[in-house]
Amino acid sequence: MRSILAKSPLIAILRHIPPEQAEPYAAALLRAGVRAVEVALNSAGALEEIALLKSRFGDALAVGAGTAITVKKAQDAVAAGADFLLSPSSDGDVLRWCAEKGVRLLPGVLTPSDVSLCLRWGFSLLKLFPAGDFPPHYIRSLKGPFDETDYVAVGGVSLQNVRAFFEAGFAGVGVGSNLVPKEALRSGNWDQAEQSARAWVEQIPGLA
Repeated sequence: MRSILAKSPLIAILRHIPPEQAEPYAAALLRAGVRAVEVALNSAGALEEIALLKSRFGDALAVGAGTAITVKKAQDAVAAGADFLLSPSSDGDVLRWCAEKGVRLLPGVLTPSDVSLCLRWGFSLLKLFPAGDFPPHYIRSLKGPFDETDYVAVGGVSLQNVRAFFEAGFAGVGVGSNLVPKEALRSGNWDQAEQSARAWVEQIPGLA
């Protein structure tokens, strides 16, 4: 998981993106410099979308599956070709299955108890969710006792505050609806989508 984040500390979240738009949207993101996406599993046709993106872009694009909140969802996503999984929570069964199967997972945490559970199963790169509801320096309180952990901010990350998250020590961010204007997606204006994503890339250390 750390190797994926090193290549793309910005993960684009694709939630409720129509299947026919997934490929041109991902292509626009790649042109802008975004090399990792998350397809939310509670979107219609998510598994087919994951398979499509992996078939089309191969190793050029890391394709993750988000909202992997049960072992069944995790299994289905991996079978569809997902490179990694993300979850909004730290479900013990999902943690156990991913650890035993060697599946890359970015589990969601909020409290010290969440962090401790993830570490027990060998996961030290964690998703702070919802990050936007807390000050960016909140992770300093978590990294105090858990100094081997690193965090990806998801939820409430905007173009205006993204740099603050990195300055506070976050290793990456996940961004959904704030990444590209809804109108660009509705109209299929992929040049505008690329320009919007590029504005994000320019704000992220090591990505531009």
